Amino acid sequence: MTSLIHLNGPPGIGKSTLAALYAERHPGTLNLDIDSLHGLVGGWRDPDNHTHEVLRPIALAMASTHLGGGRNVILPQYLARLEEIDAFEKTARDQGADFREVVLLAEKAESIARFDTRKDDSAWGRHNHWLVEVQGGQVMLAAMYDQLLEILQSRPSAVVVRSAPEAVEETYASLTQALLQSGDRAEPVEGSPAP
Repeated sequence: MTSLIHLNGPPGIGKSTLAALYAERHPGTLNLDIDSLHGLVGGWRDPDNHTHEVLRPIALAMASTHLGGGRNVILPQYLARLEEIDAFEKTARDQGADFREVVLLAEKAESIARFDTRKDDSAWGRHNHWLVEVQGGQVMLAAMYDQLLEILQSRPSAVVVRSAPEAVEETYASLTQALLQSGDRAEPVEGSPAP
């Protein structure tokens, strides 16, 4: 069975890094990193254009098409509203695919610090830092973290994986182990450290 793996977690926790690694080690998997699509939409830097709202249905269509072709999708995206998660779950189910939820977490203070210190000099990275700053900075990040924990209460099938700083391979091994335990048939890459 094909799978849509939703890799959730607070900003800066390592979702994009791990999703890219997973796709690289599982050929044919679509790394549906919505943030990487922003540059394709004119005026994406202007918050009034609500580019995320434009891209969400595009991402759903991309996931549906890829799953329909019999291939897996990994979605590294912070989602803390039930209707957003439900939309991706429905897309997976409509294509006869499994829907997996993995949430990368660290302590709240560590999560906030990691967003503040992460090195992302891409156009999106710079814009995202600016956007968070103008919307409240650390106060906003703390609220996002709390909202994610709240949504977890209603997602009993979600698996939480500890994301350790500067420990990409170790966290990746924990991710693949969590997927195996929840029924994923993809084997971890040989030589990956044990979680």
